[in-house]
Amino acid sequence: MSRWKQLPDSLDPRVRQLAVQMRRIKDHSGLGLQALAARTGYSRASWDRYLNGRSLPPQEAVAALARACNADPARLLALHEVAVAAGRGGGEAEETGENRGTGETGEEVTEPESGPAGEERKGRVRGRRRVLTAVVTSVVLLAAVIALLVAAPWEGGGHRTDDRPVSADATEPAPGASGPKGAFVFRPGKEYPCHVHRAGDGLLYAGYSTTRVDLIGSGSAQWAVVEVQCLLRHHGFSPGTADGVFGAHTERAVERLQAGAHIRVDGVVGEDTWGVLRK
Repeated sequence: MSRWKQLPDSLDPRVRQLAVQMRRIKDHSGLGLQALAARTGYSRASWDRYLNGRSLPPQEAVAALARACNADPARLLALHEVAVAAGRGGGEAEETGENRGTGETGEEVTEPESGPAGEERKGRVRGRRRVLTAVVTSVVLLAAVIALLVAAPWEGGGHRTDDRPVSADATEPAPGASGPKGAFVFRPGKEYPCHVHRAGDGLLYAGYSTTRVDLIGSGSAQWAVVEVQCLLRHHGFSPGTADGVFGAHTERAVERLQAGAHIRVDGVVGEDTWGVLRK
């Protein structure tokens, strides 16, 4: 797995969540930045900026990443919409159609066309962008409606058709326990009880999520975060209030757990950290 640079502290949590998910998908695919650039048409320098939180990628780049890594783009596009709404980048993240060749910045500089031909070309480009934006927005809205109807996250029952492991349903109760029902909604001042038990598979559960692979970091708010907070408390690392929000206290508790387990210390709960929490 790649050793990533720490994301900027000033990064908006919603933008941070998008970057973390893109990193996870890239690492799972095994592609390097150069291979990713060759498959997506966006330069290596651009992917370095996108994945390290220095620049918010355009929608087309997010969709291209998902296609190149054989991942479902629905959640990434939804996270991108949320990140754009956070005000990062002031509208369109970056110009699309970047230089596919080499160079220091990966940017292609061309002289603007003038006259009727240039105006006609600009009009066609703007038209294509509007159509693409409308299509992507429709896909995101449809995915959100379906998610609400089935009251389950995008990864569904925990399996894809290619049998690669994915995240378990965040609304699914732990084995042998009566867990929460429905999508998570943060309620200020609400603290969830922690009753950790060892199930028949030999692993620990608190009854809020069964996932062992979900990537969760700062800014997340979901049932899986409550599960993390309860398991941290069970192992003697206080995350503060078990409220389902991955804040600074939870992040520090995760880092202490990772240091004690001699795994990568990054404050993000991934597959290795879940393995320690479930023991």
